[in-house]
Amino acid sequence: MSGLAETAVVAVTAVGCGAVGGIFFAFDTVVMPALARLPGTGGADTMRAINVAAVRPGLMTAMFGTAALSVGVLVLAARSDDGVRAALLAGGAGAYLVGVIGTTVVRNVPLNDALAAHRTGEVWPRYLRSWGRANRVRTASGLLAAGALAAAVGRG
Repeated sequence: MSGLAETAVVAVTAVGCGAVGGIFFAFDTVVMPALARLPGTGGADTMRAINVAAVRPGLMTAMFGTAALSVGVLVLAARSDDGVRAALLAGGAGAYLVGVIGTTVVRNVPLNDALAAHRTGEVWPRYLRSWGRANRVRTASGLLAAGALAAAVGRG
């Protein structure tokens, strides 16, 4: 892969990481606090609808397309002769894959499934706390990954 093509892959991956991290940041700072204020089962009902709407091409392409690019970035890291650049590439891609995708699969999706299975409001307060903690991991991981990859582009 040429230097220009490699730089483009890393840059696009950085943008994807930042975009996904930004989506999660918006949820943490705006959406979830608003849902927490809705009376009765309004917040839980709205979150159930959001969880259904989220599994559509836009978000899935952003999340998992960035994951696929991150795997490619790991290959670039393994091939790099620049130790600092390799560390930035591997760190950024790893943060995204583990912190965003791993947390989503291991924590957020099971919580979403549990919320979908319970139509009463009893699980909602626990869901808010647990989902919010996991979402903050995803937010920080996505934004950290974007920064590391952007720094790697600067070294490329």
